[in-house]
Amino acid sequence: MIKVLTIAGSDSCGGAGIQADLKTFSALGTYGMSVITAVTAQNTRGVFNVRELDQEIIRDQISAIFEDIQVDAVKIGMVSSAAIIETIGESLLKNKAQNIVVDPVMVSKSGCALLQPEAREALIRVLLPLAEVVTPNLFEAEVITETKIATLDEMEKAAVAINKLGAKNVVVKGGHLKGDAIDVLYSEKAFRHFGSGRVATPHTHGTGCTFSSAIAASLAKGCPVEEAVARAKEYIGGAIAHSFPLGRGVGPTHHFYQYYRDTNR
Repeated sequence: MIKVLTIAGSDSCGGAGIQADLKTFSALGTYGMSVITAVTAQNTRGVFNVRELDQEIIRDQISAIFEDIQVDAVKIGMVSSAAIIETIGESLLKNKAQNIVVDPVMVSKSGCALLQPEAREALIRVLLPLAEVVTPNLFEAEVITETKIATLDEMEKAAVAINKLGAKNVVVKGGHLKGDAIDVLYSEKAFRHFGSGRVATPHTHGTGCTFSSAIAASLAKGCPVEEAVARAKEYIGGAIAHSFPLGRGVGPTHHFYQYYRDTNR
């Protein structure tokens, strides 16, 4: 059994964060494990409160997993403070973690800040050099590179800049640009564009978490980076196409769409 670990925050409505990661791992035929960094009070309309866990329990969660179970890949999501980032970095280096995917979660769709401003430097200094793949959206890429991004050419320049900060492979996600949803992969000094038509749905809660977790699952299975990104792009496209309404706000993607005839099953 292929085993994948997520280190991220908990989403109480189940569409993003730890919950989305574990669903993705299961849907893609891997065994999911989790280290929770924070608990959020949120629903489909927004994030209303965030409570960080302390560094000791985060460190102990990571140690408990690696001392007992082989970890084939690691996905890192919401890590809100510099202290938590330092703790995760030290723990992963100590345990020689491999196939690390960093999703630099900074702001929720409702506008709630999920990364403290002073933690930006720690994320760049500690986590990017550990990353096999990093998956910023346009806003996150702008924060990391301190540049504005509005075109494909600027996405490519941002990917190169993030690679120079230490990340081996960079996927800049273009979902916030107009037109087709095109993601840019910069790997081994070459670019590849992954395009897909837009799905007419407002229900996209957890897409970033799901996409990065899908990459981690494929890396854990031994796929090369380009293939892992291509598979993740196909998977998230299907999950968005089969997304569904939940609550009174932005509903989730359908992580198990391959196994359901329809969303009412």
